[in-house]
Amino acid sequence: MIREYQALQYTWFAKGKQRIIKTTGKHHGVKLLAPIDYVTGEIVWQEEEHYTALEFLSFLNKVTASYPTGNMVMILDNARIHHAKILEPFLKELGGRLNLIFLPPYSPELNVVEGLWKWLKSDIIHNVFYHTTAEIRKNVQAFMKNINPMTVIDRLSIRMESRKRTKNVFRRI
Repeated sequence: MIREYQALQYTWFAKGKQRIIKTTGKHHGVKLLAPIDYVTGEIVWQEEEHYTALEFLSFLNKVTASYPTGNMVMILDNARIHHAKILEPFLKELGGRLNLIFLPPYSPELNVVEGLWKWLKSDIIHNVFYHTTAEIRKNVQAFMKNINPMTVIDRLSIRMESRKRTKNVFRRI
């Protein structure tokens, strides 16, 4: 979730000229769902008003429509919506074409998409004041629409070596 309230990060300023970042104190924001294709760097993303099992099911439909053939593995955290019973008929209908793999608790460093969220926040959110959620949404959408798959691979260091390391991590778990 990209929150409306400001994300303050370390920054430089002239001595005696401290930068002041306004804040609204509200907790609205933009909620995004996205997997990253390890091979191509492609991102299928969806913005949601609410983050519920129904929205997640809608997102899984979008992902499987984007990849109509072949098997897929999606790495997820352990959010309750990722384990919802409403997903079972959908997954069964796919006949094992989509496998959900859940990370150990408190291990976001193993999820490549967390690097995308960090990148997005550093480019769009950090040390910037937005008056409305609509302003944030506009900039987030522009970032996501203009992202280059090769830049994703380079920026997030998704290389064959990384994929092998991830595979080995999952063998050990």
